[in-house]
Amino acid sequence: MQAPSYDAVLESCIELVAKSRKLSPESIAPETSFEALGADSLDMINLSFEVEELFDVQIPDESLSSIHTVEDMARGVSALISAKTAASVEKPA
Repeated sequence: MQAPSYDAVLESCIELVAKSRKLSPESIAPETSFEALGADSLDMINLSFEVEELFDVQIPDESLSSIHTVEDMARGVSALISAKTAASVEKPA
């Protein structure tokens, strides 16, 4: 399985955030902060669950406090996907 590109992850994160905040994806830029979107800690937890389900990754709880922008989220998800893909390649069949 090939990992999605960073751009594809970013686009999916923007769409997910837009849907959760009831906004158009065009109104959200990578540098848009969750604070500017009015997202509180509960919103971030709910978004993390949606991201985990969408990308089949596990976001460590301690990482949530370092996610401030949509770009932070996309970078973190891309790193988790890359690590997961690398781990699956290293395992013998």
